[in-house]
Amino acid sequence: MPAGTEQTQGRAPRILARGPWRSDQVISRWAEEPFEPTASQSALADQAIARLRAQGSPSHDGLAGRLRDHRASAERLELHLQPMRWSLRLIRDDAARAIAALCVTRAADGRWLAGRRAGWVASWPGRWTLGAGGSVDLGENPAHTLARELREEWHVTPERLSGEALVELPQRLVMFIGLAWLPPGAEAEVRPDAEHDLFAWWPADIDRWPQEAGESVRMMAQMLA
Repeated sequence: MPAGTEQTQGRAPRILARGPWRSDQVISRWAEEPFEPTASQSALADQAIARLRAQGSPSHDGLAGRLRDHRASAERLELHLQPMRWSLRLIRDDAARAIAALCVTRAADGRWLAGRRAGWVASWPGRWTLGAGGSVDLGENPAHTLARELREEWHVTPERLSGEALVELPQRLVMFIGLAWLPPGAEAEVRPDAEHDLFAWWPADIDRWPQEAGESVRMMAQMLA
């Protein structure tokens, strides 16, 4: 999981489905009706957006997606998604099953792309994460989110890309996790966006990772390795 993910109210991350799946094996179906939050959820989302704006974040509060249901097999992952208010994903103890994508990225020689999130961003500020990640846009297939986020955050295109797992984090944020392999030499083309203030290529051997790699990040890599 992204660095710093902690258990919330005694819950632990849950693997909802395990791949791998090719991009064309991931099917997304969007419901027309949006998710209706409770008054308490709306108030907490308002507070979260206010905190972001106070710390200088340009975060907007539009619509994103949430996971209603899913079906999985070795040949297919079917995701039933629903529009929801984006800021509901910021509620610390209950993100209402908002769905995001995490594109873990490796160089051709096996090294892992790691980036430190800038202090102003909405999710995991100041912490190290693997690859690229972000919300699933309204109407978007999460398999396409993986490549889009990698292009937007690091300005590279993968040679191979697969969906690896669907995971629900303790705060009820659902992560669609993918694994991207870059073509030989592409690591030299990597350029971070404004959401990262540092980046590094960590060794292929996870046991040789630096201290700043949190336990949740190591667990993620071990699952994908």
